[in-house]
Amino acid sequence: MGASDSKLVFKRGIFKLSEDIAIPADDPYWASFWELPESTEDVFSLFSPADIRRTRDTALENLETLILAVTSQLFILRHHPSFPDPEFAPERDALNCIRVLTRILPYLYEAEQLQSWEDKFFWGVRRKRTRKASLARDVLFDESQEELAKLEAAGEEFEEVKPLAEELIDTLIDLLFFADFTLPKPPNSKNKVTYAIWSSGVGCNTPVGTSREFESNRTEVLRLLLTLCSPSMYMSANLLPVQGVRAVSYIVTCPDKQVVLSVLCSLLNTALKYNPASWKIPYNVQVFKDPKLILVTYAIQFLLVVLLYPIPESDPNHTKKNYFRHFLGRLHRPQDFQFITEGITRVLNYPLHSGTSYIPGSQPKDKLTSEMIMFFWEVTQCNKRFRSFIIDTNRSHDFLILILYYAIDYKLDASKQGIVRMCVFILQTLSVESNFGKSLNKKFENQETLPATIKLQNFNGSYADFLIHSIYNIITTSQGKLTAIYPALLAVINNVAAYLENLSASASSKLLQLFSSMSSPGFLLSNDSNHDLLQSLLESMNAIIEHQYNKNPNFVFAVLRNKKRFEGKSTLRSFTLESGQEEIERRNRRRKERSDDDPNLSGSRRGSADSIRSPSSSHQRAPALSDVPEEDTFAIGDDEDEDSEDEHRPTPAASTPTDHPSRASSVSSGVDDAVPTQLRGMSEKARGKMPAGMPTFSRQNSTTSLSSYATAGYSTNGAFEPTTAWIESWLPDLPLHTIITLIAQLSPLLYRSDHTTDHPSASILRQIQQTDIRTIEPSAIRVQLFEWSPLSLGWYESLLWSFVFTSEMQVAKGTAGVWNGTSIKLFRVETVAPTGPTLSSPRGAVDAVGSNIVSRIGSINLRGVAGGGVAAGEVQSPSATSGGSQVRESRTGTGNGGGTGLGIGRVI
Repeated sequence: MGASDSKLVFKRGIFKLSEDIAIPADDPYWASFWELPESTEDVFSLFSPADIRRTRDTALENLETLILAVTSQLFILRHHPSFPDPEFAPERDALNCIRVLTRILPYLYEAEQLQSWEDKFFWGVRRKRTRKASLARDVLFDESQEELAKLEAAGEEFEEVKPLAEELIDTLIDLLFFADFTLPKPPNSKNKVTYAIWSSGVGCNTPVGTSREFESNRTEVLRLLLTLCSPSMYMSANLLPVQGVRAVSYIVTCPDKQVVLSVLCSLLNTALKYNPASWKIPYNVQVFKDPKLILVTYAIQFLLVVLLYPIPESDPNHTKKNYFRHFLGRLHRPQDFQFITEGITRVLNYPLHSGTSYIPGSQPKDKLTSEMIMFFWEVTQCNKRFRSFIIDTNRSHDFLILILYYAIDYKLDASKQGIVRMCVFILQTLSVESNFGKSLNKKFENQETLPATIKLQNFNGSYADFLIHSIYNIITTSQGKLTAIYPALLAVINNVAAYLENLSASASSKLLQLFSSMSSPGFLLSNDSNHDLLQSLLESMNAIIEHQYNKNPNFVFAVLRNKKRFEGKSTLRSFTLESGQEEIERRNRRRKERSDDDPNLSGSRRGSADSIRSPSSSHQRAPALSDVPEEDTFAIGDDEDEDSEDEHRPTPAASTPTDHPSRASSVSSGVDDAVPTQLRGMSEKARGKMPAGMPTFSRQNSTTSLSSYATAGYSTNGAFEPTTAWIESWLPDLPLHTIITLIAQLSPLLYRSDHTTDHPSASILRQIQQTDIRTIEPSAIRVQLFEWSPLSLGWYESLLWSFVFTSEMQVAKGTAGVWNGTSIKLFRVETVAPTGPTLSSPRGAVDAVGSNIVSRIGSINLRGVAGGGVAAGEVQSPSATSGGSQVRESRTGTGNGGGTGLGIGRVI
C-alpha cells in the first residue's frame, strides 16, 4: 500500500464499517482488510482507536463479521497446501489477518459491557455443516424428487467444532512452526508444521536455519498471542487471579507434550541467546528498528505470561496443571542450567559493565533486565534442581550481587518499586536453601569493581557481610517506600543466620543498629505488626549465638558493648504503654527544641525518611521503618553513654494514618503492598513432613483465602491505637532469653579487659571464643517461607503486564503500541512530563554533536510519526485537539487508566 490512493481506499473501507449496517459476510469488501495493507504500520496508523470504538459501539455486527472474515481467511491459508505461496496463498494475507486482529482485540477487551458477548462469540461452541452436508449442497446434475429430498436432509447435518478462540490459538501456535513462514522447509518431510525448536540451547543441540523474514513473522504471531492473553490488563488486580484469562488457561493446559516443549524451548532459547552487548549503532532506539530485540522482548514476555499464570479454581481446567511451568520445573541437565545461567547473567550484567553514554538519546542500558529478573525468580521457584545448581557452583554469589544491585539502584525510583520488591523475594527464595547460607561465608573478592551505587568503602569481608550491609542500606535509605517488604528482608537474614561465620565488626554493628531502631517505642507503637519485625530480628541474632557462637566473636562483642539496649532501665524488659508514650513525647520535645534552635540541623538530622510521619500521608501503610538512624547517629559502644545522648538519635516510626482514610486509598494501598505473605519459621523436620512432591513455593490453591488481620486496637476512624492488652499479647513472647543469658555470663569478661574502645583487641576476641556459655541450648533451625495470596498474585501479574505495556508503548522503537490509548484497569496510567535530552532535542555539553547528527540525518523521520510529531520519547495523543502531547506512567495497583496517548512508562 505504498501509494496514497491505496491508503485512501483502505481508510474509506474502515469508515464503511461503522456507516453501513450489516455488511454481508460474502461481500468482496472484506478481502480489502488482508489484501491492501503492506505493513503493521499501515494497519495501526489507518485503523485508529476512534474508528474501532465507533464501530464497536454502533455497528458491532460488522465488527463480528470482520473478525469472522479475517479468522476464516487465516484458517484457510494455514490449511492451504501451497501456503505460503505468493500467488495462491500469500504470506502477506496471513500477516494482515494477524495485524487486524491484533489491532481490534484490545478495544473489545476494554469494553466491560461486552464481556458476555465476548464469552459467547469467542468461547461458545460453534456448529458447522459436516463435510457430507457441504458436498450435498453442491448439486451438479438434475436429480429425482426423492434424491433431492435426501440431499436436502443431508445438507442440514451439523457438527460441533472448537470455539473460535481455541481454533485461533491453535492456528497461531502452528504458524510459529510453519515451513517457509517461520521455519526453513524440512528437506525430507511433507509436513508443513514441524514443531522444530527455533534455536539451539535447551532441548536442542543442532540449530535450524533462520532468516530476518522468519524472525519478523514470529514477531507478528507472538504479538497477537500476547494480545489474546491481554484481557488481564482490563481487570482489577484483585480480580485477575480469581477470574483468570481463558486464553492463557487454554494455552497452559495444552495436553500435547510436543507442542508445549517446542514452544517452551523456542521461547526460552530465543530469549537467553540474546546478547545486549553486541555492536549496534547507539541511536537505534530512536531512529532504527532493532527487529531482533523486538522478537526477544515478545518471546520472554509471552514465556513469562504462560509460566507464572495460576489456573483459577473457577476455571474448568483447574484440575489440570500448567504444563509450561511443570516442564520448566522438570529440567535437570547441568548443561541446560549452565545455558540458562549464562543467558540471564549476560543480560543482567550488561548495565553494570557498560560505560555511561554521553550521546543524547542513546539506547537504554537496562533493556530486558526486568523480564530477566522475573524469569530468574520463576525458575528458582519452580525448579529446586536449578537452585541447587547455582548454589553448588557458587553462581549464586553472582546472582546475589546482581539482585542487590538492582534492588539498591532502583529503591528510590517510583517506577521501579515492583522490581525492588521482586528482587527481595528472590533473595528470600535463595535463602531457604541451607547451602546458600553456608556459601555466604566465602570472602568477597574484587568488591571495588562494583558500580558506585552498591560499592562499600574500605570493605574487606564476606558475602554475608555484604548482604547485611546491603539490607541495612535498603531499609534505612528507601524513605519508607518499601515497608511492605521489610518482613522479607529480615526473613533473608533469619534464614541464613544459623550458618554465618566470622561476621565483621561493621556487619555486626548494622544488626545492632537495626535492633536499636526496631525496639524503640516510636516504632513499636506506630503499627500493629512492627513487633513482628523485632521478633524476626531477635530470632536471627539468637540463631547466630546459638549455632555459631565460637565463630562470631565480633557479633558477640557488639552485643556485649550494647548490653544497655537489652537490660537497661528503658529497655524491652520494662516496656509498657505508658513508658513508651512518655518516651515518644520526650523525644518529640527534644526534636522540637533542636528544630527551634537550628532549623538546618533539624532537616539534616531527620533526613527525608522522617517526613513520612507527616499527617499528610495519604493512607496507612504496612510496617514502616521510616527513619532508622544513619551510621553517624548510633555506633557500637553508645550504650555506655548517658541517657541524654540516646535522645539525639532519630526515633524510627511508621507512617501516620490519616484521620479519615478513604476507601479508594485503602484499596490502592492494599494492592500496591500486596506482596507474598510471610509464614512463621518452619523447621527442617517440619519441612520434611510436607507432602511428597509439594514444591517449596507453591502457587496451587493459593487463591482460596486472604490473610486476615486483627481489627482490635483500631479507632473508629481507622487509626491504630495501641493498648496495654495488645502489648501484653506479644511482649512476653519476644525471644530475649538467649541474649540476656549471654550478657550475664560474658559481661565480667569485658570489665576485666580494656573496654574503652569500640574495636575489640585480638585477645578479647580469643577470650570470647574460648568461653563456654551455659544454659543456652541451640534451637531448631527454622526458615521463613512466603505464601502467595490472591492479592499478591494480582500484584505479580500486574507487574508483568506493566512490563509488557511499557515496552510496547514507545512506537518509535519499532513496536506497534498495541495497548496505547485503551482503558487499562490492572495498573494506573498517569501523566508525567518528558525529561532529559533526546536525539531530536539535545542539551548541555553535547548540543553541537547532537545537532550535527540531526542535521546529517534530517530527512529521516525521528519521531515515528509524520512531520510535526512530538519528540522522541513521547507519543502524540490521538484525542488531542492541539499540538500538545500526553505522556503517562503506569503503576501496578488499582485504578482506571483510561484515556489516550502514552509515552514514558513508570511502573510501581
